[in-house]
Amino acid sequence: MMKPLWAPWRMEFITSEKKEGCCVFCDLPKEKEDKKNLILYRGESVFVILNKFPYNLGHMMVVPYEHTNQFQTLKKEQLLEMMQETQRVMGVLTEVYRPEGFNTGMNLGQAAGAGIKEHLHFHIVPRWNGDTNFMPVLSETKGMPEHLQTCFEKCSESYRRKVK
Repeated sequence: MMKPLWAPWRMEFITSEKKEGCCVFCDLPKEKEDKKNLILYRGESVFVILNKFPYNLGHMMVVPYEHTNQFQTLKKEQLLEMMQETQRVMGVLTEVYRPEGFNTGMNLGQAAGAGIKEHLHFHIVPRWNGDTNFMPVLSETKGMPEHLQTCFEKCSESYRRKVK
């Protein structure tokens, strides 16, 4: 039986103005304001960022700097670094929040549900038993137990320890 994922708090993202010819995943790293933009880590070919419109607390993404939506064209080095950072993200989230599971993957293309279809990115969503309840369904409210900036600080500290 299929279970729906209710995420009405993401409506802010869906209805926000999208500037023609701009790509958030290309623009944010150029700003060099990592804390403001929730960028936790910058690697050689990928960066790690907290999702501003998360499905759960700690929802992160590993994003290649290269502007592409074609997974099959990524170079071996990019693929390796993407998976290494995904592994590190899971370690950080395990240390900081102790999730009981993870959802990971990509939505490639509009038909697959990609919110930013022009620039591929890998999602890592921490999950806990019982983390879904009636609130999103009945009141279009998702309880986030911690502010994104607090989450950023905690995860940033853990990330720095793991990179050394």
